[in-house]
Amino acid sequence: MDLFNQNSLSNLLPYDGTVHYYGKILSDQQSLFFFERLMSNIEWQHDEAIIYGKHYITKRKVAWYGDLPYTYSYSNTCKKALPWTEELKHLKSLVEEKSSVIFNSCLLNLYHNGTEGMAYHSDSEKSLGENTVITSLSLGAERKFTLKHKNSKQTVSILLENGSLLVMKGSTQSHWLHRLPPTKKVTRPRISLTFRTIVDQ
Repeated sequence: MDLFNQNSLSNLLPYDGTVHYYGKILSDQQSLFFFERLMSNIEWQHDEAIIYGKHYITKRKVAWYGDLPYTYSYSNTCKKALPWTEELKHLKSLVEEKSSVIFNSCLLNLYHNGTEGMAYHSDSEKSLGENTVITSLSLGAERKFTLKHKNSKQTVSILLENGSLLVMKGSTQSHWLHRLPPTKKVTRPRISLTFRTIVDQ
């Protein structure tokens, strides 16, 4: 029985959404094992974006996996999901057990150091449906994660630990933006696994 369940978690957001931080769900040894396996076994590619007709290639790398070859479109680019690796299957089961949500896909992000981050955005693509649940399982360097309300501009920040799990759900994507701010203080890489559910295919 998991005594550290959702009912015992406090909501990090003051209103208009729900974000739960579970803390570390993997030991340091487990985190290192999966980090090294994902670094070597995942088919990483530089992320791309087309903004106002201009094509950008990021230093950050990404990979897209799923139950089926789902297509996922964001920033005017499109990706097709690869089949799960054994490591991803294991982590998916663990995240599903902790969050009590079943996921069918995962977008992985690789940040080589603190100079690489993610600008404010919300995961509100049509393919994810309304009130979607999105996780962030962190491996590697600890990084600050910030949410900002779309109207009030109020912000909430948390430090994502190595081996930790954050879950965003309810109306969070409709009312809040989130980002991974760059920092020169972090020199080590971080991998985030953002499990999600494609519903519009």
